[in-house]
Amino acid sequence: MANTVSSNTTYPGITHSNALFQRATGLIPGYTQTLAKGPGQYVNGVAPKYLERGKGSHVWDVDGNEYIDYNMGIGPLSLGYAYPKVDDAIRRQLELGITFSQPHRLEVEVAELIREVVPNAEMVRYSKTGCDVTTAAVRLARAYTGREKVLCCGYHGWHDWYISVTDRNRGIPKSVRDLTYTFNYNDIQSLVDSIDEETACVILEPVVFEAPRDNFLQKVKDVCNANGTLLIFDEMWTGFRLAVGGAQEYFGVHSDLQCFSKAVANGMPISILSGRAEIMSLCEKDIFFFTTFGGEALSLAAAKATIEEIRDRNVPEYLARQGRTLMKGYNHIAVELEMAYTRASGMDCRSLVSFDASAGNPLELKSFLQQELIKRGILWSGMHVVSFSHSDEDIAYTLSAYREVLPLLRDAVASNRVRERLLGEPVEPVFRKTSNFNTKPVTRTALTA
Repeated sequence: MANTVSSNTTYPGITHSNALFQRATGLIPGYTQTLAKGPGQYVNGVAPKYLERGKGSHVWDVDGNEYIDYNMGIGPLSLGYAYPKVDDAIRRQLELGITFSQPHRLEVEVAELIREVVPNAEMVRYSKTGCDVTTAAVRLARAYTGREKVLCCGYHGWHDWYISVTDRNRGIPKSVRDLTYTFNYNDIQSLVDSIDEETACVILEPVVFEAPRDNFLQKVKDVCNANGTLLIFDEMWTGFRLAVGGAQEYFGVHSDLQCFSKAVANGMPISILSGRAEIMSLCEKDIFFFTTFGGEALSLAAAKATIEEIRDRNVPEYLARQGRTLMKGYNHIAVELEMAYTRASGMDCRSLVSFDASAGNPLELKSFLQQELIKRGILWSGMHVVSFSHSDEDIAYTLSAYREVLPLLRDAVASNRVRERLLGEPVEPVFRKTSNFNTKPVTRTALTA
């Protein structure tokens, strides 16, 4: 019998997952289309590898095992799986058509809605993936300023201009690599030292897990303004989640351009670039950013329904409340157990569980916790990504599972047997450099050499 969301006596059977994994071997590079979803992010031999269906905050794998999901599609499921209002909107549009030979009315209606709820969204363009719109934003900034160099902070996708700063940069021409550099979050001096008269834009995630300190985002804006550099907010994670209007609304700092994707259509593939009209209008004649599927109507229908639901039901407040309960609850249990080497931190709606290396290999500690949570019906890869479907019962059960599992981790650490008690291979880092993976020299000398 398949496992349920309960204190199961056995780990889930994953026979069908493993069979699919074997079929994918040599067929799909890396076995996955998204590294964060791939088998390397889960304990190999214990965790499921393929999911079959989802409803609300729960998912079922191909072997029928049920889990509370705290990954939520790696972010897009802001409302939850098979959310009725969104799915109904998709069904209605499906009966009318998917992609058309001329623009569809939803292109206008969704753009008007975005302009209404997102600060500074004077003009709007659609695409399909997050890296589409971050790349378009960089191109716009270069066209608008007549400059070429980019300063970034965070993760911005797979395209050449960004991925060149990671250790997965083979195939990127050196001339391209030499145009992008990084600065450190909450370190305004690192930006001041790096920016110069050739910098077209600064692009950053407004917040990941570390909150901005000392008015950091406003200082970034001020430095950009003083240098004639455009500020781009990559709001894949913050948009429609921190607040209806995203990080701009939440922090009160306006960017020149904003990029959205994950939370805006509850799982349907769409991305959004918005910003000041004088910049965005360059898309009309000066730069080329067009795509056949940008106006695909099922995703636009989903986006309209999702944004309206987020706005009308104050979804960000709910996400914050449920996420705050999880984060504080985890930390309370860890303090009670005197486990000073682990804590949950981040924004209320999305927090990260971290482990201090003083207690052992952090990836092995994470793997042990994941292994025991999976046994209890919780699909977890280190984060609490909360959706509107995560109920009070889900949160209470998750905290009860932590009360069972954290003492087991404490005992394994105390006896130095964490690796021994893993029933499979531990998780892997997405990037081989596990810290500061996107750091290149960022001094003014390096930029002008």
